Amino acid sequence: MKFLYTFFAIISVCFSAFGAEVLDLDVALQKTYIACVGIDDELADLKKMAGINTAVTAVGTAAGGAATVVGLVKASKDKRIADLENRLPNVRESYGQTSYDVDDATVRLKQAWATNTGTAQTEIEKLTKQSKSLGNWRTGLMAGATATNIAGAAIAGASLKKGDIQGRIDDCLATVSDLRTSIAKAKTEGIDVREAQSIADACSGYRGQDISKIQKQAKGSLVSSSVGATTGFVGTITSAVANTDKTRNDNTDSGKQKEKNLNTASNVLAGATTVASGTATVFNALQISTIKNVAQTAAECEGALK
Repeated sequence: MKFLYTFFAIISVCFSAFGAEVLDLDVALQKTYIACVGIDDELADLKKMAGINTAVTAVGTAAGGAATVVGLVKASKDKRIADLENRLPNVRESYGQTSYDVDDATVRLKQAWATNTGTAQTEIEKLTKQSKSLGNWRTGLMAGATATNIAGAAIAGASLKKGDIQGRIDDCLATVSDLRTSIAKAKTEGIDVREAQSIADACSGYRGQDISKIQKQAKGSLVSSSVGATTGFVGTITSAVANTDKTRNDNTDSGKQKEKNLNTASNVLAGATTVASGTATVFNALQISTIKNVAQTAAECEGALK
């Protein structure tokens, strides 16, 4: 014990020799309190925002996925419509639409032609109605996915602006370092340092924590949501244009190709929006995990201070 007092005395002399200021223990404790208290609350706010954003982007992922599925179902309906429309001229030719001889055979052929043509037309009308409805669903789902991605980007942006957690923690660790020096000095003076030591130990838990992950994950969420908002917006417009009567009723070769291209683009953009939303959801979930780890240290630190 005598050796330890001598050791701490030498340390104090060394600090004095180099002109370093050794704070009184009470002053060091006050500075530590000021620097370290409040970090837990800031982390709680960030965690809450990340939780909300996880839910929001998850909805966007579901909406985008549903839009993709609906788009693919619509594509199968449109293909069936195209096949039936291509078959109609062959049906007419097979049943002698151009024949005007009035005999029993011709009458029967014309009746068969009318029946088959009517069946095909009825099927086309039914499928067209279904395709139109599916197109509207896809547009609505894409609009929903766009809205959630816009909200997700806004929340992630707000999270990035929510104070400088890394700076706060760096300040806290700096005061803890000063506190340890003051504890060493106080020991040479016979002062009880047990409470101060427990505070220094608890708040030192911040050391080694990679706080930068929180910001990086927020940026990842922001970028992903921004991409999802962009692809979702373009996809919504594309889907709406593809489903207009003007586009659908243009039965020229170029018109049909344009409609097909628009629908294909809409489905691709729906898929891209789903991926972007899903990526944002992953970043938000990772951010929550990172915050939880740091928040545990913050709770222990502030618990010791209070």
